[in-house]
Amino acid sequence: MNDDAVFRALADASRRQLLDRLHARNGQTLSQLCEGLTMSRQAVTKHLGVLEAANLVVTRREGREKRHFINPVPIGEMAARWIGKFERAQVDALVELKHSLEE
Repeated sequence: MNDDAVFRALADASRRQLLDRLHARNGQTLSQLCEGLTMSRQAVTKHLGVLEAANLVVTRREGREKRHFINPVPIGEMAARWIGKFERAQVDALVELKHSLEE
């Protein structure tokens, strides 16, 4: 896994938004992913290319359609490597505290 490519891909809010959309409904076509976004189709295509290069999105052809699927493995590997160094309970407590304070 190339951590740099994954970090670069996740650094952009538009790419994270595309991953969120795939997490909510996996297997979308480009047209479906573009629905309701302020980005152009060309921008979405470019962002998907970065996500594919980082192995965060994989595609599968179904007839004339190309479907996009989130690949959680690189994020899981990063979590194990970077968050796994810390006590999971402590990290979870900090995340919960952050959410409580934001409310």
